[in-house]
Amino acid sequence: MRSGGSGWRTYLALISSVINAYSLVCGLLGLAAVVSALLAPESWVTVALILLGVAAVLASPLTHLVRAGFDPQRTATLIGENVWPRLILLIAALVLTGDSGPRTLVIVLGGLVGILLLAEQSVRRPLTRATPQVANLPGWEVPEPSQALGTWLYGLVTLALLLTGASAMTGLTPVPAAVAVLASFIVTGVVFVQLVRYQRQRQRLEANLPRILADLGPAFAFHWQAPAGTAYQATMWLPYLKRLERPWFVLVRTDANFRELTALTDAPIILRQNLEDLDAVVCPSLKVVFYANTAVRNSHMIRFPHLTHIQLNHGDSDKIASVSPVFRQYDRNFVAGQAAIDRFAIHGVKTQPDQLVIVGRPQLEDVRRARGPVGELTDRVVLYSPTWSGFYEDSDYSSLRAATVIVGALLERGCTVIFRPHPYSRRHRANAEACDQTIALLAADAEATGRKHVFGPQAETAMSLFDCFNASDAMVSDVSSVVSDYLASGKPFAMAAVSAHGEAFAREFPQSAAGYVFDVATGSVPGFDQVLDAMLGADPKQATRDELRVYYLGDSPAGKVADRFIQTARSYLDDTGDAAN
Repeated sequence: MRSGGSGWRTYLALISSVINAYSLVCGLLGLAAVVSALLAPESWVTVALILLGVAAVLASPLTHLVRAGFDPQRTATLIGENVWPRLILLIAALVLTGDSGPRTLVIVLGGLVGILLLAEQSVRRPLTRATPQVANLPGWEVPEPSQALGTWLYGLVTLALLLTGASAMTGLTPVPAAVAVLASFIVTGVVFVQLVRYQRQRQRLEANLPRILADLGPAFAFHWQAPAGTAYQATMWLPYLKRLERPWFVLVRTDANFRELTALTDAPIILRQNLEDLDAVVCPSLKVVFYANTAVRNSHMIRFPHLTHIQLNHGDSDKIASVSPVFRQYDRNFVAGQAAIDRFAIHGVKTQPDQLVIVGRPQLEDVRRARGPVGELTDRVVLYSPTWSGFYEDSDYSSLRAATVIVGALLERGCTVIFRPHPYSRRHRANAEACDQTIALLAADAEATGRKHVFGPQAETAMSLFDCFNASDAMVSDVSSVVSDYLASGKPFAMAAVSAHGEAFAREFPQSAAGYVFDVATGSVPGFDQVLDAMLGADPKQATRDELRVYYLGDSPAGKVADRFIQTARSYLDDTGDAAN
C-alpha cells in the first residue's frame, strides 16, 4: 500500500478503530460514574464523569455519520446505538436521586427509560436488516419499517434519559421527563406495530418465494453487490439485459443496493443478504447469472456449478485490475474486443480458450462521431474525465493532482470544459479537494467569460458519460475505460501518464498509441501545451484511433453495436452458447 495517496485509508482505519472503541469508552465512563456516585455522591468528580459520559453518548450521531463515510445513502437508523452506556449513565444519575422532591416518580421514570432502552436493543436488528425484500413484483413487496422513525425513537429516548437524569441530580420537576417518556412509548409502540406487520409479510414472502419464481420462470439473473453510490456499474447493463427478452430478475445483496436499483429499473429485484439466503432463488428455470464487477459476494452464486456464470464487467481498460486472475472463476467473460484477450496473455494470466468471448460494447450504440475536424472548430468543447486514485499504488492512474493546471490550460485556449470525474473521486480526500478546486475554477471562468462550462451535478448526474462524449469535441483523461469507450467517437483524446512514463507507459497501456500522452506530477503537467497543439490542431493520430477502435471495441457496424452482445447472451440462455462461440 502506498504511503502517500492512500494515506486517507490509514486515516479512515484509525477513525474506524476509535469508533469501535467508542461504546467501550462510554460504558467505562458510565461505570466510573456509578462507582463514584456510590462512594462520593456529592463529589464534583461524580458530576464530571456523568457529564463526560453524556457528552460521549451525544456524540453518537457524529460517529455514526463517520462510519457511513458521510454518505446519506449509507446512513441507517441510529436506534440501538450505545444502549448499555446510556443505561449505565442513567443508573449513575439515579443513584444521586435525593430524598426530597418526587423521588419515587423519578425512579419510576428511570425504570421506564431502562425498559425503552432495552426495547431499542430488541428492535434494532429486525429494523436494520430488512430482508428478504422484493421490488417490481406486484403484490409481493414488503413495506419496510421506517428507519427514520427508529432514529426519532433514539432521539426521544435519549432526551427522556437526559431529562430524567437531570431531575434525579438537581431535584427539578420530572414533568418534562414524563412527557418525553410517554412520547417515547408511543413511538416505540408504532415501531413494534410496523415490525409485527413486516415480520408477517416477510414470512409470507419467504413461504411463497418458490411459487413467485416459478410463475416468473427466470432464465437468468443479474447479480450485483457494490458500495453505495456505484449504481452506474449496474445501470450500464440493465437496458441491454432487458433487451434479451427473457424472464429475469436482479439479485442484490445489500439494502443500499436494493434502494438504489429500485429507483432505477422496473425489472424484478430480489434482495438476499446472506449466503444461505441464495438457495431459495436458484430455481429450476434459472440457467445463467451475469455479473458486472468482481465483488467478493459473487462467489456466493458461483458456488452453484450447474449455472453458467458470465462476467460482463463495467468497462474495458488497460488498468491492471482488468487482468485480475479473479476473472478466471467465471465460466465466460464477455469482453469488448481482441485487446482484452491479448491483455490477459501479455500479463501472463492464463485462461481457457473459450473463456473470453468478444461481444463489443453495447453501451456505445448512441455515441456520435465527430462533428468535424477539431482543428477547424471555433467553439471547441473538451471533456476532462479523470479517474480516481484507487486503493493501491499500482492502481493510481489519476491526474486529479494536477486538475487545475490541466483545466487552466484548456481555459487559456478558449475551450469550453465538461468536467466529469470518476464517481469514486469524492471518497478520496485529496481527489475531492481537487474536484472542488476545479469546479471553483470553472465557475469563476464561466462568470468572467460567459462560457457555458458543465460541471457538478449537471455533468456527473444529469448527463450520462455518453452524453458527455456526444457534447465534446475532444477529451483529456487517464488510464481508464473512459478512453477505450471514447474511441467509438473517433474524436481525439489526451492521456495522462501517472504510474509510468515514456516507453514503459506505451508498453503497459497500448491504447495510448491512439492518444496524445503527457506526464503528470503533483501540480504540474510538463509538455501539456505541445499535446494540446497536436490534439486540438492537426490531429495526426486520427488513423491510429480508427485502427484501435476495432481492436478495443470490436468490429460491429454502426447501428448494430448492441446486436452482437444480445445474440451472444441469448445463445447461452438457449443452450447454444458453446456452439455459437
